Formats: sequence, C-alpha cells, structure tokens
Amino acid sequence: MPVISYIFFGSSLFLFLFWKIVFLRNPKRTVPKGNVVVAPASGKIIEVLEYHKNQVQLYKGNKRYLGIINTLTEDVAPSGTIISIFMSPMDVHQNRAPIAGKVVSVVHSDGKFLAVNTLEAGLVNEKSEIVIKSPYGNVKMIQIAGFLARRVVTHVKPGDTVATGGPVGLINLGSQVTVILPSNMSVVAKKGDKVVSGESIIANFNS
Repeated sequence: MPVISYIFFGSSLFLFLFWKIVFLRNPKRTVPKGNVVVAPASGKIIEVLEYHKNQVQLYKGNKRYLGIINTLTEDVAPSGTIISIFMSPMDVHQNRAPIAGKVVSVVHSDGKFLAVNTLEAGLVNEKSEIVIKSPYGNVKMIQIAGFLARRVVTHVKPGDTVATGGPVGLINLGSQVTVILPSNMSVVAKKGDKVVSGESIIANFNS
C-alpha cells in the first residue's frame, strides 16, 4: 500500500474517532433546581440582546436583520431577550431544553452556512426553531448550523413534554444555539460568559 494511502487511512481514522469521542460525547449534567432557565448549549455567550416591540437597537435601520428578528420573536413575546451561545468544535454539542414545558412547534429553515461566531451570521443560516410553552411563557430555542456544522439534529417534536435540562438534539462541529426569552424572565447571563448546557443558569423567573 502506498505511503499516501496509509496517511489517508490514518487521518480518516483519527477524524472518525475524534468525532465519535469528542463531538458526540454526552456527559451527565446536574440540573439546578428552582425557577431557572438553563443554557441550552455549552460554549461562550456572544450576545445578550434585549428587544422591545420586536425591535432591537443593534439592528436599527437594518431592515434585513430587523425583519428576521421580528419573525424569530413573534411567537415568543413582544418584548424579551435574545441570548446567543457559540459552540467551538471542542465544546459538548448535545443540546438541552432551557426550560420545562410542552413543545408546540419545531420548524426547520434552509439558509446559509456562515461562520456562527456572531448573532448576525446565525440569523441567516440554516436553523431549527423549537418553541416550548411553559407556565411562564413561551421560550424559543434555535439550533443554528455553521460553516462546518451542516447537520442539525432535533430529537423532539410538537406535543412532546421536555424537562429543564432534558435532551433536545445536537449539532455536529462548531455552531450556535440561540434562546429567546419573554420579558418576565430575569436574565443573569452576560456577554462573554462561558456556560454549560443543562447546568448554567441564564435566567430566573417568579412562580
């Protein structure tokens, strides 16, 4: 067998094992108790953005992004907070429910495959939007494909009941998960925070 074939075989085997061992790992999580919203993904928070009447100051004058944000937020609440988490290739890629409730819709949208280290890129990429109806309002979780992660896997479907921190799906390689919360939830997450899916508290709410 030529040397090039050995190199190709070795590289392929390494990538396969790395994908199976690193990207698909699913460590146990200790879900915090109480009236909390937890991070749906592990990684770094790249944006915490308040919106009012489906408008955000960051995109004022940019009708393209404003229209997308209107579409993403209209089935959650007129005002609230958008939190985006960037997952690097080394982060755990299993996604978890940010809050307990009933899944009322799962919508997959085709789009681009831009790098997702910004909220703007995530808005135009291929995505899966999951709306969870809780007793405290609707919460939307958006799984967003990236430049490398071109496969979004969603395990839940409309009618399913999810627990806080329960499994929802995964995204292969680096990607982004965005969560949209209604304004009655008090956000404690900050831009730049490192969070762990199913464990890190990103918001609180009153019962």
